[in-house]
Amino acid sequence: MRELFDEVAGQSRMDPEEAVRRTTRGPRRKRFYTQAGVVEGPGGFAITLDDKPVRTPSGRALAAPTREIADAIAAEWEAQQEFIDPLSMPMTRFANSVVDAVVERVEAVTDDVAKYLGSDLLFYRAGHPQALVAREAALWDPVVFWAAEALGAHFMLAEGIVHVRQPEPAVAAARAALPDDPWSIAAVHVVTTLTGSALLALALLRGVLDADQVWNAAHVDEDWNIEQWGVDEEVAARRRARLVDFTAAAGIIRAR
Repeated sequence: MRELFDEVAGQSRMDPEEAVRRTTRGPRRKRFYTQAGVVEGPGGFAITLDDKPVRTPSGRALAAPTREIADAIAAEWEAQQEFIDPLSMPMTRFANSVVDAVVERVEAVTDDVAKYLGSDLLFYRAGHPQALVAREAALWDPVVFWAAEALGAHFMLAEGIVHVRQPEPAVAAARAALPDDPWSIAAVHVVTTLTGSALLALALLRGVLDADQVWNAAHVDEDWNIEQWGVDEEVAARRRARLVDFTAAAGIIRAR
């Protein structure tokens, strides 16, 4: 994920899906090590392969802030077979992104998350059918009410897709609740971009919702359409791929 912040046509500069595609380009690399491990040091918990430190694409030492995160990364390396498959290593890809692209750009990542607060998924509601309206309200209203009560962020809701300008004090209050450490804000960013909702990411960060609840809330409309029209396999495949990265980001939040 060396180029996490590169501009991609039609994409956010910190789009995790584009970062995944960049990681997986090129020929597959054979497994070249016998054992993966973790060593605690001044920079955190470093990942090792045959007792040698793992380096990010930019050459920096790959180290995690907690043992739990480091163990999860090492487990991904340990699980590789004859060839190394980056798609099966979401925690490693996430860690590379944080070390190479987020540590020195926390403010930029925070700003990118804050942009979603102006047009969050939870603000725009269906007008019909009534069953979908009720389902959105059941899953989304508690988060919106929590933001108002706990964060002092009073947002406006709208029906349909016409943009509604959110009150600046509400956006500022919610932005102030975002974390300022690189690993947490990077995880919040991934959750936000994959769900379309910074409020859902904040709810996960604060323990208001768990990962399953956030994922389900983010897919209310999609699940409704599936119930009415059946599964589109191409859409389902993309959703499964996004879930891999979402689960990794949620694991980072839980471990922090």
